[in-house]
Amino acid sequence: MTDTTTHAAPPVARKRASIFLRRPFFTLALLVAAGYAICAAFAPAIAPYDPTAQSIEAMMAPPGGAHLLGTDSYGQDIFSRIIYGARYALLIGFCSVLLGAAGGLALGIAAGLSSGWVEWVLLRIIDAILTLPSLILAVAFIAILGQGVDKVIYAVALSMIGPFAWMVRADVLQVKNQLFVEAAHLMSIPFLQIVRRHILPNVIFPLCVQMTVRVSEAILVSASLSFLGIGVTPPTPDWGLMIAEGRGFVSFAPWMSGMPGLALALLLIALAIVGDGVREEFDPKLRSDR
Repeated sequence: MTDTTTHAAPPVARKRASIFLRRPFFTLALLVAAGYAICAAFAPAIAPYDPTAQSIEAMMAPPGGAHLLGTDSYGQDIFSRIIYGARYALLIGFCSVLLGAAGGLALGIAAGLSSGWVEWVLLRIIDAILTLPSLILAVAFIAILGQGVDKVIYAVALSMIGPFAWMVRADVLQVKNQLFVEAAHLMSIPFLQIVRRHILPNVIFPLCVQMTVRVSEAILVSASLSFLGIGVTPPTPDWGLMIAEGRGFVSFAPWMSGMPGLALALLLIALAIVGDGVREEFDPKLRSDR
């Protein structure tokens, strides 16, 4: 007698869809951020005018015609200044985050591996940085360092060391108690070699993920400093400075503040979505394969 029993086929593992298909808003935000990066990289070729060139005849010209987004009170082309402003915004944002992450990495590893009074001092330094908002700290550092693009980068970077250091310390405390680290100690492997081979690789990836989230915050803090008049100095085409310069003309020339404000808001939203998408995709605590 023939056995007609049928056996169910083993389940076939479904391939996880690409992040670009699963997260359409992430894809759109990434394209917007890439567009800003392209404008920043090729600003001289894209901008129709010199961003610092002044024209008395074209003062406060409305959008349209020879000036796509109008001009400001000095006759400077707003579209050209926004294009060049993207270069300064991204430069300050990424450089300050890189420097802040480097400082936070060093401080976090030192706090996580130390003990006694050294650990107490390092924790108080981290707590002092975390106590105040990034903008308040950046204002304090600007008062010490002075104004300018490079000074803004350093001020924003110093204000961001605390959050990075706290996260790195938490990861170090988890990693240093793992069996492979204890085995390395038992094998008398030098301390610095243990840090380089076992601890650093386990904390660097979460740090990189966190960096993508902090870029938008760094750009917002730098624009706020310029808006307050203590960041980037004129005639640098900075968005925060452009918004501040157009405040007095909002009633009859709203494009002077509105256009750079819209450019800043769009970039911040795009970077925030990209940062959250990267964190949710690659952070083991948040990632889901459903």
